[in-house]
Amino acid sequence: MTRLDKATFAERPWLIHELTGDFEVEDAWSFRTPGAGPADFPTMLAAMRAAGGLANQPRVVRWLFAARWKLGAFFGWDKADSGLGERVTSLRTRLSDDVPAGGDHPGMPLTAVYELADESARELANKTVHTVMHLGWVRGPDGDHELRMTVLVKPNGLFGRVYMAAIAPFRYLIVYPALTRRWEQAWRDRSVGQE
Repeated sequence: MTRLDKATFAERPWLIHELTGDFEVEDAWSFRTPGAGPADFPTMLAAMRAAGGLANQPRVVRWLFAARWKLGAFFGWDKADSGLGERVTSLRTRLSDDVPAGGDHPGMPLTAVYELADESARELANKTVHTVMHLGWVRGPDGDHELRMTVLVKPNGLFGRVYMAAIAPFRYLIVYPALTRRWEQAWRDRSVGQE
């Protein structure tokens, strides 16, 4: 995994740009997918899904998410009236009906917005933030295609900004490294299965 300059996200003509002009780029990363070609994005998504959701993450990551959900329940951050369709409108409503939504998956706390041949987006909203995880498929510097993940956010006021700053160390030191190992291993396992 390589952390990218946030400006790299704006260099591609992604569909997501049409939906998130009022969001900020929080993080941008690339993931190693050796031997990947231009048509392998659906294969990568399938490999990621096969690797499982939060239940298959390392214990420390599962603990962090469990602690976050307990805090959210205690403080009311995740109530239905703070989420999609209540406090914020889903980005899906900004798309025409002919753009495929993709599917929601058990164990994934994010809701599908769309899924195309080279990009997909999922979102989550609560009292702290409206966030989007964008996955894109691009040709990397070595000639192989690679997965790019960009996290876009629209914090809910000062509280949302403080919340995002407070969780940043956990994202960078624990969650993203674990996610990287899981997704890059999913790609390698997919490759081994095809040989």
